[in-house]
Amino acid sequence: MATKVFIPRVESLANSGLDEIPPEYVRLEFERDDRLGDAIEEEKKSDEGPQIPTIDIKGLDSDNEAVRKRCVEQMLDAAVNWGVMHIVGHGIPAELIDKLREVGTRFFDLPVEEKEKYANDQPSGMIQGYGSKLANSASGRLEWMDYFFHLMFPENQTDLSIWPHYPSDYVEVTKEFGKELRVMATKIFTLLSLGLGLPAEKLETEAGGMENILFQMKINYYPKCPQPNLALGVEAHTDVSHLTFIFHNNIPGLQVYYDGKWVTAKNVSDSIIVHIGDSLEILSNGLFKSVLHRGLVNKEKVRISWTIFAEPHKDNVLLRPLPELVSDASPPKFGPRTFAQHVRQKLFKIKDDESSPPPAAAAAAAAADAAAK
Repeated sequence: MATKVFIPRVESLANSGLDEIPPEYVRLEFERDDRLGDAIEEEKKSDEGPQIPTIDIKGLDSDNEAVRKRCVEQMLDAAVNWGVMHIVGHGIPAELIDKLREVGTRFFDLPVEEKEKYANDQPSGMIQGYGSKLANSASGRLEWMDYFFHLMFPENQTDLSIWPHYPSDYVEVTKEFGKELRVMATKIFTLLSLGLGLPAEKLETEAGGMENILFQMKINYYPKCPQPNLALGVEAHTDVSHLTFIFHNNIPGLQVYYDGKWVTAKNVSDSIIVHIGDSLEILSNGLFKSVLHRGLVNKEKVRISWTIFAEPHKDNVLLRPLPELVSDASPPKFGPRTFAQHVRQKLFKIKDDESSPPPAAAAAAAAADAAAK
């Protein structure tokens, strides 16, 4: 019988009173640029320079055609040039978001020993549950973050036995939030579809529709770090999803790569951050930008973020540039692939015309990618 791999929890390290982080958490020299530092200090510096755009999507439901058109144009501009935006007017009650923050925070307030009862087992492919990042990247470095990961929606595909049993209202609150987020996702897909000159429902249908777009939630817990200028909560990457939705406990940390520089996201009241991911970049034939981003840490405060990946079913959805966006002047930039194939190609750096890795290696890689989100 295989022995479960022991993975040290970053929370335990942070609470041990260390003054220096272990060497496996120290980022490589090329990653330690002038914007890698304490997240709280970096946010203060970001008052000048470009800012992630903020879009009020209530405009989609306006009776005024000019307001609707402006909303579509703003969303298109952000998706093409940034790949990320702050969304306000999203329709999710602030009280529900606060409740989701509360139940997630209360779970992470439990002693590490209690959280370990929900531990996942990444090497065996059991990726849902409580965990910490394995050193599966080329750098071999670890990230300053623990997490809890599980499928949130559709409800008929979730496994509630994996979800936290404490606090007692975790399941009820998370289910309700999943339903609300699903409605918001349709609004985002609609705006992006209209921006491409397509029918309102086209992009969401091609992305998988109601049954084949899965919402995977990852609660990221970033403990205080004694050397934030040497560590990353999440290393630089793009998401494999269609869309990624993020909100947090009002402690900054997200940086996005824009115009050759790292831009630190500001706290925008009542907003949910939305990223464009690889899958939507493929469907748009590269018109939309899958945003490169990373997560900073800080010395003074614990940061918690809720990240929900809206991703296609691994086998049931074919990712390829939509025919309406392909022409002689704009040939396809991506070959057709399923989501599972895309994950393998990304992890193994496989080109479209190369063969896939061995099945066992591919399965291990898929599990590692899910843990790396």
